[in-house]
Amino acid sequence: MRTAAWMTLKSRATATAMASAMAVAALAGTTMLPLTTAHAQSTAAARGLPDFTDLVDQVGPSVVNIRTMEKVSNRGAEGLGMDEDMLEFFRRFGLPVPKMPGGRAPKGGQSDEEQPRGVGSGFVLTADGYVMTNAHVVEGADEVIVTLTDKREFKAKIVGADKRTDVAVVKIDAKNLPAVKIGDVSKLRVGEWVMAIGSPFGLENSVTAGIVSAKQRDTGDYLPFIQTDVAINPGNSGGPLINMRGEVVGINSQIYSRSGGFMGISFAIPVDEAIRVSDQLRASGKVTRGRIGVQIGPVTKDVAESIGLGKAEGALVSAVEADSPAAKAGVEAGDVITKFEGKTIEKVSDLPRMVGNTKPGTKSTITVLRRGKLKDLSLVIAEVPADEGAKTKADAGGSSKSSSGSLENKPLGLTLSELTAAQKKELSVKGGVRVAAAVDAAARAGLREGDVILQLANTEVTDLKSFEAAWSKADKGKPINVLVRRGDWAQYVLIRPAK
Repeated sequence: MRTAAWMTLKSRATATAMASAMAVAALAGTTMLPLTTAHAQSTAAARGLPDFTDLVDQVGPSVVNIRTMEKVSNRGAEGLGMDEDMLEFFRRFGLPVPKMPGGRAPKGGQSDEEQPRGVGSGFVLTADGYVMTNAHVVEGADEVIVTLTDKREFKAKIVGADKRTDVAVVKIDAKNLPAVKIGDVSKLRVGEWVMAIGSPFGLENSVTAGIVSAKQRDTGDYLPFIQTDVAINPGNSGGPLINMRGEVVGINSQIYSRSGGFMGISFAIPVDEAIRVSDQLRASGKVTRGRIGVQIGPVTKDVAESIGLGKAEGALVSAVEADSPAAKAGVEAGDVITKFEGKTIEKVSDLPRMVGNTKPGTKSTITVLRRGKLKDLSLVIAEVPADEGAKTKADAGGSSKSSSGSLENKPLGLTLSELTAAQKKELSVKGGVRVAAAVDAAARAGLREGDVILQLANTEVTDLKSFEAAWSKADKGKPINVLVRRGDWAQYVLIRPAK
C-alpha cells in the first residue's frame, strides 16, 4: 500500500511538473511534445538518411579502372657512366636520359618500352564491351588497359574521343558484362543525393557521396554541367555519377580546386549529352556538329530593356562570317537571336548547344530581334570543321579618311562623319556613321574614335541625315541604345545624354 501510495504521489508530482512545463512552453510560444513522440520523430529522421550499400552492390560491378600506357625511349645504361638504378630514377620522374658526347646513343642500342601514363575510371555502357570514360583519360595513350571488379584485365581499343565534351568510348573483347542503367537527367533535382564510384589516386572501387549542388553550370561551350559536392579527385575522372535509383546521371569530369585537391565543388557531364556523343563515336568514330557562322555575346538587362526585348535573354550577334549560313540568311551584326527552331534562347550558351546538336545540312529557322521587331530567318546548318578553334580577329576599320561632312552632337558627346565607300566595303556594311571624336557621355559609355554607329534608339543609321532623324525622335530623358561596330565586332552600348 505504501508503495502504491508513493507511486500515486509520484505520478501526481510528475503530472504537475509536466503541466507546469507545458504552461511555460505555451507562454514562450513553443510546443512541447511528449517524449514518445519526439523519440519517434528522431527515429524517423534517422531512418531517412540514405543507405548506399545496395547501390554499391548494384552498380559497383559496372565500374571499371582504366590504366593508360605510353611508349618511351629506353636507352641502355652502359657507356653513360650510370647504373640501372640511376637510369630508373630518370625514367620514374620523366627526366630525359643524357646522351653520350656527340649525341651518340649508348652501347646496347635503343628500344621503346611502355611506361604507366595515368589512371582513370569508366563504366560499362553495353554488355558486349563498350566502355564510356573521359576523353582526357585516354588522350595520348599508346595502350589502354581496362580492369573489371573481378580483376580481369583487357586491352581496350579507343573507338573515339571528343575533346569538346570530354567524352570517350573504348571497346574491350568481352561479353555478358553488367551494363549500367541510364537515368533521366531532366528529373534530377538540386539537393538530391548522388554517389560516385571510381579510382581516386589509383584506389580502385572507391565510393563517395553527396548532393546535387546545381544544374546547368556553364563551364564549356557545349555542356551544361551538373555541380555536386561529391568528393572527386584525380583518378575519379570518367567514373559514373549515380542517383538513388542506381541510374547513371553523369560522368565525373572536373573539379574546382585552388590546391589540386578536392574542395567541395565537382562537375559531371550530363549523361544524356554524353550518350548523344557516344552514339556518334560508336557509329563513325567522330562527332559532327552544326554551325551557323556567328560570333555572339550576352544581352544585359539594360540593353534588353532599351531595345524592347524586356527580358535579358537571347544571343547578341557581334559578327557574322562571310559566306556563312547566317550571312546567306541575312543575319546582321546587332541582331539578337531569341529562338532556334522555336526554342527560346534563355542564355547565350544555349545557342551553340542547340546548333551544335543539329545535324549539318538541316534546314532550320532562327528568330531575331532587329530594331524592335521580331523576324524569322531560314538557314541551312553547316558542319564545324574538326580542327576549328576560337578565332580572334584584329580591328579592321577606321584607317581611311572620311568623306566631306561631319556632325556634332553635344548631348551625346559625339562628333560624327560619313563613311567612305572603301570603309563600307572593308567592314561589309551597307551604311553607318563613323565616330570622329567621343567625349563626355559617349566617352563614359566606352565609345572611341574609329567606331561605327549602325543604329540609334532602335533605328537604322545609314548616314548623318538618318542619324539626325533618329536623334530627333529619341527619348532624351532615358539612356539611348547605340549599336556600335568596332573592327569585326558589334555590340550595344547605352549613352545617357547630357541635359
